[in-house]
Amino acid sequence: MSRFTKLLTVAAAAAALSLVVAPVQAQEDKSGYAPTMLVLDASGSMQAADPGGGTKMDAAKAAVHTFVSAAPAEAKVGLTVYGTGTGSSDAEKSAGCADVRTLRDADTIDKAALNSAVDQIHASGYTPIGTSLRKAAEALPKSGPRSIVLVSDGEDTCAPPDPCEVAQELNRQGATIVVHAIGFGVDAASRDQLTCIAQKTGGTYTDAIDGKSLERILPRVTQTALRTYKPIGTPISGTATYRDAPTATPGQYLDTIGQRETRFYAMDVPQGAMAYFSATTAFPHVRQPSGANDNSVLYLRVYGADGQDCNVFQFEQVVNTGNGVALTVTKAWDGATKTKSATGGSADQCRGGGRYYFAPEWHGVADNMPQRVPIELLFGIEPAVTDAGAASSTTPTVFTAPTGTPAPVSGGGSFNAATILNGSGSYTDTVQRGEFVFYRVELDWGQGLAYRVNFLDSGRHGLDGVSNITSTLYTPVREKIDHDFGSFDGDPDSLPTVHPAFATLPVRYRNRDARPTAGKEQSLAGWYYIAVSVGPSRTEGVGGPVPIRLDLTVAGQPEPGPHYESSTANGTFGENATHSSTDPAKSGGGSGQSTVSASPESDDGISPVILAVLIAVPVVLLALIIGAVFVLRSRKSRRNPGNSR
Repeated sequence: MSRFTKLLTVAAAAAALSLVVAPVQAQEDKSGYAPTMLVLDASGSMQAADPGGGTKMDAAKAAVHTFVSAAPAEAKVGLTVYGTGTGSSDAEKSAGCADVRTLRDADTIDKAALNSAVDQIHASGYTPIGTSLRKAAEALPKSGPRSIVLVSDGEDTCAPPDPCEVAQELNRQGATIVVHAIGFGVDAASRDQLTCIAQKTGGTYTDAIDGKSLERILPRVTQTALRTYKPIGTPISGTATYRDAPTATPGQYLDTIGQRETRFYAMDVPQGAMAYFSATTAFPHVRQPSGANDNSVLYLRVYGADGQDCNVFQFEQVVNTGNGVALTVTKAWDGATKTKSATGGSADQCRGGGRYYFAPEWHGVADNMPQRVPIELLFGIEPAVTDAGAASSTTPTVFTAPTGTPAPVSGGGSFNAATILNGSGSYTDTVQRGEFVFYRVELDWGQGLAYRVNFLDSGRHGLDGVSNITSTLYTPVREKIDHDFGSFDGDPDSLPTVHPAFATLPVRYRNRDARPTAGKEQSLAGWYYIAVSVGPSRTEGVGGPVPIRLDLTVAGQPEPGPHYESSTANGTFGENATHSSTDPAKSGGGSGQSTVSASPESDDGISPVILAVLIAVPVVLLALIIGAVFVLRSRKSRRNPGNSR
């Protein structure tokens, strides 16, 4: 197995520790799992026959039992149900639409009690989805990571409240609530409504066509919710064409994207400025059957005035999608830095200041993926310079093994939830198998970083517990600088495998103009991201969490940077803009939820997650979510000089 599998294991463990980092977080759940409420449809339609035998209600119960059996002992899982207290006659509608009951609170899971509660459910009544979402949210803690899992076989029969509006309402309660929804043998109208719930919150929607598929999908979605990439951002809705595309300013945004769908977004770019755009999708953990297609691909194109194709085509590909990966495609767009010609023509529509359109596409779809997944978007504008500053750098940062006692940290579940590492030193974390965790380091002009990830003895050895491990180093625009992978069998190991460390050049504006091209992307001061992942073990359930130690060197004294023609008070990615706790994405690439020594933002500021199959893994400061381990994205060699293999 490759080292890549190992990395995935490490990321998982880190997420598990995320809730126990600093004393300021003492009020948080120490289990490492988001309190989760399963919302189950028990309306009269669930008495219909299931193609696999029995009723749909029987199949739903079997699926819940399968999930409960596999749930971590430390998980906090509750159960809300609707449709059990009345019939479905017209005379009973008023009572039926208020018929929502919480059978189990979201406390540490009592598997016997939860299974018993499920067995006693009798389907008979109405489908008050909107009310059930409100009730489920009320039954969860008032702050910190939270999630809800919703399974329904039809659309709401009680609106108002409209379920889509409730999903949006929950997002306005001081924390982002992500909804993942599962449609159990639904028709087109029901699918549209459940998709809307998920899309409003940046969650996923998945079809389960019959009981057998539900029994496979519910545990998988629930597990994904507990251990997955955690998307954060200001809600935005991309469009199918450029004409009505929403216009974004620098910052972090959140949308969803469907299979083989293209979404358009606009940004107004001043003359002479550089524009930056990145799109990150997070895929759920799915144990793929032998022979399944497990490749995923993101495309990105840029368009100018009147939708003119600017002949830009970027793509990123990842294999082993089912390991739960995060995949990012980026573009530094220089069209506005160019001058329009004297004669005009179509080429001028992609030159000079004006409105440009960025269009990511989920082009390659692995088997067994949801119909829609969250997509995290980053927009940035860097003004033209009057003085570019110091000459380009050519020598990578030298790694120096740190001394002293390592500091415990908890990796975050996405770029925006990445845990801050405050300079040189050693940091320890624990990653569950199948998780993907992020850290970030702030580099000023003239500074660089070098790091090494050590995967420590897990105490569980053997071939069945082998996992892929990876680590990737990213720029502030989430462009990959370096990447390595390997395998982890429980014995100590390290990444990278050949050279001493992953390293950047000292960050300078003029690096973008250097020759050869290695290091061109290291030309922005700001947050640089370190991702670590540990894949699921070869045999499910074998191997256990993986302790890691990240050794970090931050070198170089801050130096004067470039002089810009216009103000950058809010930062290239809007990271310095003031923003409310209800709008965490406004901080763009600079919003940190978890930090080693500084007090973190309020729990609500980091986005709790309410999955509409609703299971979300919100590890606000911890990144429980990292199951989205961006597995094995092709091993691009955009490496620094001297780092070639």
